[in-house]
Amino acid sequence: MAVDHYENFPVASVLLPARLRPAVRDVYAFARGADDIADEGQAPVEERARQLDAWRAALHALAARRDPDAGLDPAHRRIFLNLGAAIDRHALPIQPFLDLLSAFSQDLRTTRYADEAALLDYCRRSADPVGRIMLHLFGALEAQDLAQSDAICTGLQRVNFCQDVAIDWTKGRVYIPQDSLARHGVDESYIDGCVRQPPARVSDAWRALMREQAARAGAALAAGAPLAWRLPGRIGLELRLVVHGGLRILEKLEHTGYDVFARRPTLTRGDGLLLCWRALRPAFSAPRPPSDPR
Repeated sequence: MAVDHYENFPVASVLLPARLRPAVRDVYAFARGADDIADEGQAPVEERARQLDAWRAALHALAARRDPDAGLDPAHRRIFLNLGAAIDRHALPIQPFLDLLSAFSQDLRTTRYADEAALLDYCRRSADPVGRIMLHLFGALEAQDLAQSDAICTGLQRVNFCQDVAIDWTKGRVYIPQDSLARHGVDESYIDGCVRQPPARVSDAWRALMREQAARAGAALAAGAPLAWRLPGRIGLELRLVVHGGLRILEKLEHTGYDVFARRPTLTRGDGLLLCWRALRPAFSAPRPPSDPR
């Protein structure tokens, strides 16, 4: 359910009720399309910003029940026509979609995050809205549901930040807070060197830094996990698999000594069997999380 890493998005999964799959595909198309504007191709920043502004205007048009055609490419207009139908059919709020666009726009110009608060604010807009949209589709809108969904989505986003340090570096971005880098004595030149030439063994300072970041991701997933056991049927099972998928990536990070440069951890077919076994257990049981050295 993290937005900029779509392997975690339950796109038309067979576990989702058939009545929800078209809406999930339409939400996915919106998120995928907006993220591609921010990240893909060679267009200058100003042109990307203009396109995202056009998408923002189209969202406001949907909210006002007007035709979202101003400034949109034909293919993009089709995305909004489908999304508008899903919003009307399921009474989805506009604000989560606006929050996503805010995060994508931020990606155009913000490439570093000073501290934990700044990173969490980004996650609040880049990841949490997807979970809130899904909860509206499921009809689970209690305050506790929303808070735990936010925790899961932020946790997944942070798992991806740990997993994709090298990928993000090639995009000119660092999602590890700058104060954490400084506290552990890790300079960005170290990341650059490791991306260019993966070392035989990452430094102790790097492992301590990544252990801290992984612990925070795992704590967020654990905080939100009760939601996955509270939601009924296939919906709950889908979310259990997502939660345990994130936790499994953290396990693999620990097993590789947090070397994300030579061995980016991914989920395999064999992991799928393990995740199913964990998800089918009657109560949540998180693997032992890496300890936060603080």
